[in-house]
Order: sequence, then C-alpha cells, then structure tokens
Amino acid sequence: MEALFHLAIIWTSVFIAAVFAHKTRLTPVLFFLFMGAVLVNIGILPHEGDPFIRGFAEIGIIVIMFALGFEENTSNFIKGIKRSWGIALFGGLAPFCAAYAVADYFWSDFNVSILCGLTMTATAISLTMVSLKSEGLHKTKAATGIMTSAVLDDIASLILVAILVPLASGQAILSVLGIAFIVAKAVGFFMIVMFVAKWILPHEGPHWLARVPVIGHYGIKHVLSFGEGEQSVLTVLLIALLSGLLAQKFGFHPAVGAYMAGLILKEEYFRFDHHPSKDFYESTKQIIDSVAFSWIGPVFFVELGTKIIFDWDVFVSVIPETAVLFLSIVAAQIISATLAARYTGGFKIEEALMIGFGMLGRAELAFVVMDIAYVQNQIFSTEVFYTLMFTAFWLNVCVPVSIKLWKPYFNKAIES
Repeated sequence: MEALFHLAIIWTSVFIAAVFAHKTRLTPVLFFLFMGAVLVNIGILPHEGDPFIRGFAEIGIIVIMFALGFEENTSNFIKGIKRSWGIALFGGLAPFCAAYAVADYFWSDFNVSILCGLTMTATAISLTMVSLKSEGLHKTKAATGIMTSAVLDDIASLILVAILVPLASGQAILSVLGIAFIVAKAVGFFMIVMFVAKWILPHEGPHWLARVPVIGHYGIKHVLSFGEGEQSVLTVLLIALLSGLLAQKFGFHPAVGAYMAGLILKEEYFRFDHHPSKDFYESTKQIIDSVAFSWIGPVFFVELGTKIIFDWDVFVSVIPETAVLFLSIVAAQIISATLAARYTGGFKIEEALMIGFGMLGRAELAFVVMDIAYVQNQIFSTEVFYTLMFTAFWLNVCVPVSIKLWKPYFNKAIES
C-alpha cells in the first residue's frame, strides 16, 4: 500500500506541475523534475524509490518514446540520419572531451575522467522530444535532426559503456574481438527491426513471406482490425514492449527499442476496409498520447527528479567543479552541434541552434553510468558523483528553457 500512496503523491505533483506549466507557458517536464527533487529532499518521497514506482517509471519512458516514434514518419527519420551523422559525431565528441578535460583538471584520475566524459556524452532523447512537443515543434526537421543524432549518440555511448566501464573498473581488458562483438550486437538489433518492418508487418507487396501458407496472407493490419479495432492500443503497446525488451537484450535502453517500434508502425496499417470513414490511427494515437504525456510518462520525470539529493555541505563544496563542468558542456555541446548541423546537415542557422539547445539534456544513460561508477564499483568519489548529478540537473533545466526562449526566432526562420 505504501507504493500506491507514493504513486498518489507523484500523480498529485504531476497535476500541480501541469498547472504551473500552463501558467508559465513552460514545458511540464521542467516542473516534473522540480517536483521530484523537492519531494525527495523534504522527505515526502523516499531516497530509495519503491520497485513498483521504478517499474512504473520505466513503463512511462517506454510509452513516451513509443508515442514519439509513433508520430514520426519513417522516411523522414531515415532521411534525417543522412543529415545527422555529423551532429551525432561532433555533438557527442565535443562534450566527451570537455568533460574529460575538466575531470582531469580537478581530480587527475584517468578512469574517473573517462567515465565523466562518458556520462556527459549521450543526449536525453525523451526530455528533449517532450520539451519540443510541448512547444509544438516535435514534427519539425530540427526535431528529427535531434532525434536521429541523439539515437546515434546513444548507440555509440552504449558501445562505449560496454567497453570503458569494464576497463575502468578493472574487470576486463581491451580487445578487438570484444569491440567487434559489441558493434555486431548494435548492427544486429537494427537489422532485426528492419526485417520486421519490411517482411513481417506488411501483408501487401511482393515478398517471400507472402508465399508462406496461411500466415503469408495476413499482416499487422489484420491484427489491428481484430474486434472492430478495439484491441489496437493493446497491440501496439505490446509491440512497443517486445521491441524494448529486444533492445535491452542487445544492450540498449528499452526506450530506444520502443521508439523504433513506433517508427515502423505506419498510419496506413490503421486503415481498415470495413470502417473506411473512421480514423483508427488518430483514435489510437490520442489514447497513447494520454498515457504517455498525462499519467504514466510523467512518473518517469518525477522519479528522475528524486535522484537529486541536496546535501548542503557537499553541494557547497562542489560549486566550482559544477560551474566549470556545466559551462564547459553547454559551450561544447551548443557550438559543436550547431556547427555540425549547419555545415554537415545543411540546416538554417536558427534550426542548427535549436538542435544545439535540444542536445543539452543528460538523463537515462548519464544516471546509468553514474550508478555503475559510484554505487556498483566505487570509481567516483562523493564529490565527483554530486558534481555530475548537479551538472546533469542544470543541463536538463536548460533544455526546455532554451527551447522556449529560442522558439520565436526558430519559427520566424522556418516560416520564411
């Protein structure tokens, strides 16, 4: 019952955050994080979250990422990758080098510096995309650029986590075979997703699966239309969950798999012959959006905010390190991502800057690395951990604020 009581508190805070967001016209994500930090530091929510709440939050981020992928057009995403390789490369390399340099200056430990760089590498996809959605910018070319480059960054970061964490903790030595295996897993996951998208889901078109007796004549449209389409929401959520579990097996965060699941589910699959006038895609999307952005998804951000534990003595002691690291990451991320978007992606300068702002956030993977390095392997000292934690927090605050402030200039540019 205690877990349900905590969930009631979180949902109350979500409503309060939504009210503040409406009054201030800022994204609710910022207030979700704030509410989580306040509630845990005044003792209303526990420092160690209940397993039920953590599981609920995990479902929230999976549904959020699925909802964002569900809205995206697959062909636009693929085109976005072609434009975003430079953003991913330079937008990930610059903050890694900046964090490594700052950590080396303050703590002079190679393992600590490497893992600090890794912590500050991957962009918080969900935070940025939800922030863009709240401003009505989630379907712009810049949003696709952020999403694709962030996915590429996360893939590279996950590969580096698998390589560098065992090295830093002394559990493994670097080997060509080990690196090749990790890269092969990443390629294998996306090959499976592509196979499902092209050969399993559709039931139309000339492909070899159509020649298989019985099942060759059916596709995802038949499954979605079962029972007058009443099970379509359950079906797509099941696909999202299974894709997330598959991604986890391959070493990715389940949210990446959920996003890919949403991406490969096309609007045309929801056009049922027996109900040509009813828009099943839109009705399914409305339910998914409600789940993702109103009552399950926000739990993830409140739970994320509870990771910020304010110890006054430690907080004061790490102010110089936090300030230097924060400013270094802001400068490195915005400059590198903006220049890459402008000169390798061909975006307008206003779009390029929006991409730079959108890539400031640090969330899921950053906290995973911090947990591994601080809790599991004691590589980070308390000072290092709090420096990274506070830096990540302020970087996350910068995302919705900077997007909100830059939106008028961005809109003027894309309208011209």
